[in-house]
Amino acid sequence: MIRIDDNLKPTDLVADLRRFWQVSGEKILLIEREYDPKEGAPVFTAAGKYRNRGWTDWTQGFQYGSALLQFDAVGEALFLTIGRENTLTHMTPHLTHFGVHDHGFNVVSTYGNLLRLVLEGKALPEETELCCRTALKVSAAVQAHRWTSLPEGGYIYSFNGPHSLFVDTIRSCRSLVIGELLGQALHGEGGRRISLLDRAVQHMLTTASFSVYYGEGRDIYDVRGRTAHESIFNINDGSYRCPNSQQGYSPFSTWMRGLSWAMLGFAEELEIVPILLRRRNDPDAADIEARLLRAARAVCDFYIENTPTDGVPYWDSAAPNLHRLKDYLDRPADPFNDWEPVDSSAAAVAAQALLRLGRFFGPNEGRRYFQAGLTVMKTLLNEPYLCVDPMHHGLVLHAVYHRPNGWDYVPPGARIPYGESCMWGDYHVREAALLLQRLINDEPYYAFWKGLL
Repeated sequence: MIRIDDNLKPTDLVADLRRFWQVSGEKILLIEREYDPKEGAPVFTAAGKYRNRGWTDWTQGFQYGSALLQFDAVGEALFLTIGRENTLTHMTPHLTHFGVHDHGFNVVSTYGNLLRLVLEGKALPEETELCCRTALKVSAAVQAHRWTSLPEGGYIYSFNGPHSLFVDTIRSCRSLVIGELLGQALHGEGGRRISLLDRAVQHMLTTASFSVYYGEGRDIYDVRGRTAHESIFNINDGSYRCPNSQQGYSPFSTWMRGLSWAMLGFAEELEIVPILLRRRNDPDAADIEARLLRAARAVCDFYIENTPTDGVPYWDSAAPNLHRLKDYLDRPADPFNDWEPVDSSAAAVAAQALLRLGRFFGPNEGRRYFQAGLTVMKTLLNEPYLCVDPMHHGLVLHAVYHRPNGWDYVPPGARIPYGESCMWGDYHVREAALLLQRLINDEPYYAFWKGLL
């Protein structure tokens, strides 16, 4: 399990963060120079160069959103120009993309960050604020329309179809929350007004009920805190059928990046959803918050307990060759081993989740989570994870995209993938670094909804 450093302080990472943002800026400019946008959105690196991989177009927002985060962190206007111009020029098709469950990734990472910067007085408003507000409203309604109703609640269904709930889709709930804060609703048949907040909450509760396990005997693989990547429903009667996995080893193991999406989704939404529910005097507000807290605790505890000591997990909790590594949870992860890859992108997502949940609980109950988040960040901000090779496009090394499909680059002479990066890992480590930097500098708390409440 993670060897949590109780003595580590946020200020201990100041020098690491300074170097990180220097390297980060160099990577953004390198990709701007070398990557051909005609190839499609960059997804992950092969031999150090970003390339596209057709599946769904879910990573473009991370590319341009990274430039906005870089500007936020260091104040260099060039990065604002890169992020702003590329967002306004290239991200419009994503706003009305009905075929994906990824609006919380693509659109909030770009238009959402840009609007936040405007509201914080860090970007020239001009036409930008109105454009971003409109874009976020449209995106939220489009995402909410991708809906499967259940006897109780429902969910935003995945690109696999109406029967499929993905655990990572919980992060698209932030798109619906922004839409709610902007006064948007989804208008259905007959002009029926559908609350975006209600749909976000229903999706989160469905995820908490079916994607997260609580050690209560649901099946013989029911271990508290583990997650199923995909949950399958019978859409004729709304009944739950079984767990499944698209990118993990099996339906009965835990794909660790899917776990990290759940961690961040619950932790991030806990910061705002209970406030919105109480603001409208929702009688179920306390119960909803309790259910979200239960899920957040469970998944974060599982990550801490099932990740090597330095905070970087192997790609799946039951990957078939982990047994060959012997006692792998009792020492730092080894990205150069011969048997199973680690996934630094899962760590990048999880670090932010742990920091947020720790802050949400406060210095007593939350200390374990916050210190775990700091421990993970200390690892990611240094070699062998921070990529200091000036010719490599990636920022954080040793990420994995789709191990079962064999999509990840395996270096010559190696047996498993290592040494590569992915857009979501690079983006999310920047988010975590910005969150941490703002806490250190006593600046306004970094949250996707800031300025809208």
